[in-house]
Amino acid sequence: MSQVASQPKFKSPLSQMTETTPTCLWNDSAAIEELTYSIEHGAVGATCNPSIAVSVLKQEMHHWKGRIREMAQSHPQATEDQIAWMIVEEMSVNAARLLEPIFHREKGRNGRLSIQTDPRLYHNADAILAQADRFSQLAPNMIVKIAATAAGILAIEEATFRGISINATVSFTLPQVIAVAEAVERGLTRREAAGLEIATMGPVCTIMVGRLDDWLKVLMEKHNLSVDPGYLEWAGVAVFKKAYKLYRERGYRLRLLSAAFRNHMHWSEFIGGDVVISPPCSWQRRYTASDIAVVPRMDDPVDVRIVDTLMSKFPDFQRAYAENGLSHEEFETFGSSRRTLRQFISACVEMNGLIRDVILPNPDTE
Repeated sequence: MSQVASQPKFKSPLSQMTETTPTCLWNDSAAIEELTYSIEHGAVGATCNPSIAVSVLKQEMHHWKGRIREMAQSHPQATEDQIAWMIVEEMSVNAARLLEPIFHREKGRNGRLSIQTDPRLYHNADAILAQADRFSQLAPNMIVKIAATAAGILAIEEATFRGISINATVSFTLPQVIAVAEAVERGLTRREAAGLEIATMGPVCTIMVGRLDDWLKVLMEKHNLSVDPGYLEWAGVAVFKKAYKLYRERGYRLRLLSAAFRNHMHWSEFIGGDVVISPPCSWQRRYTASDIAVVPRMDDPVDVRIVDTLMSKFPDFQRAYAENGLSHEEFETFGSSRRTLRQFISACVEMNGLIRDVILPNPDTE
């Protein structure tokens, strides 16, 4: 009796990456359907922030409408904003539940759900820390996102000391990621000195690579600059690779995470590094359908001509690429930071509007 040879199972590029390199995949969404797809392709983490929460509510309003009404009825004095954050918490806990088996398997290094502190608190370390404390207790595998502002850096150290795994966000520049790493190291050292456990903590520092590229494109138009447009796709990659090199040299005990995807290099150029890539599900589907070779590129340098051109044309790239390019006080005033904070804050307003439309519908549109 003849036997038909079995066909090898197709491995997506993302699955190949997670199985053959130390590079990890996290999903840049807490939507259950998207996270399920991502886990099937090797994802070991996920994230939620106000913008993501708005997107999930729009996609899954058929599911959330009833919960919003229930929350409004059980908390009759709650504001729209308070109900919105209840939804963010529940959304995050639901996603964290999917990741919990991975969390236990990997002993805290992965399997976490990133939940972002309120972006409107970016200048208040005590308020950030209070919310971080609450969020860290929602599920055993929470990791708390804190904006890398001057106040955020203070909160990151103290949160780390308290045993909260953090994910620094609103971060685009080398000065920010070094400040984050040093704050985490101070927090870990303090925990060790106090005889407290650190082995299962899993801090990361995000670089929103595509948002640095976006900001340079704004500056190019604003100042009528002429630059090879392809060069602008490499700015965030260059900062990420330089930061990775410094992290390894200095032995910082946290990983870098690539976010804000604009092109495949925000994934492909970091393959092989002991880092996390966190693309939206839509980008993951693109990668799955692509023929991009899964080969280590993390240690491949960015063309020096590109870096030199960006340095000569864009003072803000100089500030982002130099370790001392920004003071802590300038973190929140850097162009990418202001744009991102404003977007996240606007998402809070939009989220409140979605809640309002459920609990107090507009009679003119019914």
